[in-house]
Amino acid sequence: MGRIISNFFISLDGVVEAPDTWHFPYFNDEMGAVVSAGMETNKAFLMGRRLYDEWAAYWPSSTDEPFATYFNDVPKYVISDSLESPAWNNTTVLPGDVDAVKRFKESIDGDICVSGSAITVRWLLANGLLDELRLLVHPIAVGHGQRLFEDTPTHKLELVSNETLSTGVLNLAYVPVS
Repeated sequence: MGRIISNFFISLDGVVEAPDTWHFPYFNDEMGAVVSAGMETNKAFLMGRRLYDEWAAYWPSSTDEPFATYFNDVPKYVISDSLESPAWNNTTVLPGDVDAVKRFKESIDGDICVSGSAITVRWLLANGLLDELRLLVHPIAVGHGQRLFEDTPTHKLELVSNETLSTGVLNLAYVPVS
């Protein structure tokens, strides 16, 4: 059975929106190694419709290697009740219901990555489908933008690993507590 693992660049004040505007001063070879290690274990990528639309417009024509090759080649699954004919290669649409995502998890042997989709992660966590939450917490207060947790129920999480990178970024991993 697959494990759904969420990954986020996140600011100290919880902002996950538009990390391209605040996270790059902290990105170095050390963080690149953390990101690459996660990519190596992923068997599939899970996303919501909004992220799919954004990334499908960018990655197929991107020359940002090695990320472009990874995102274009990895099997992608989109939770959506409105997407009918995905044009981005290796994309499958999943109905937006808990049972469909449970069946999907059961069909994958390995890690399933969710990245950059706060709404999807909130839904997965609320429905007991998220297995791990990995955060690269940046030492910056952005002050505006979508936060990972907004108007959500309380969720207990257990810290299972932590590391401080040389830039002051915290590499944290949590699992939901039942």
